[in-house]
Amino acid sequence: MTSAKKKVQISVYLDPAVREGLVEYAARRDRSQSLIAEAAIASFLSPDIDAQREAAISKRLDRIDRRIARLERDVGISIETLAVFVRFWLATTPALPEPMAQAARAKGSERYEAFVAALGRRLAKGPTLGQEIPEDVAPSIDPSQD
Repeated sequence: MTSAKKKVQISVYLDPAVREGLVEYAARRDRSQSLIAEAAIASFLSPDIDAQREAAISKRLDRIDRRIARLERDVGISIETLAVFVRFWLATTPALPEPMAQAARAKGSERYEAFVAALGRRLAKGPTLGQEIPEDVAPSIDPSQD
């Protein structure tokens, strides 16, 4: 009958800061310092662990990249929407004579408050404009021709 291999004791010199980190980590995890040190050394020596970590980091970076791409797309849509609206508004809205301008400012303020309230309701219930626009649609109009 073969007996199980016993663990071998070794002596290791550690910087005081590393030693303190080991003591604190072992206490937090309620594990022995020996177990923590053994796991750390095994992790350091194992190439598979590094490959797994690299794959996990790569996967996270890819996910972050996709999120940033969606944000860039959404911001681009927002900017273009605002630009088209402002261009249309400036082209179609004549300047008012001064007696009518004060009444128009008051009405504009009232309409702006209604707009902000409607925007708040839309954002609260969804879906957003970005969700309504398909991601795979290629631009069909040259934006410089508007």
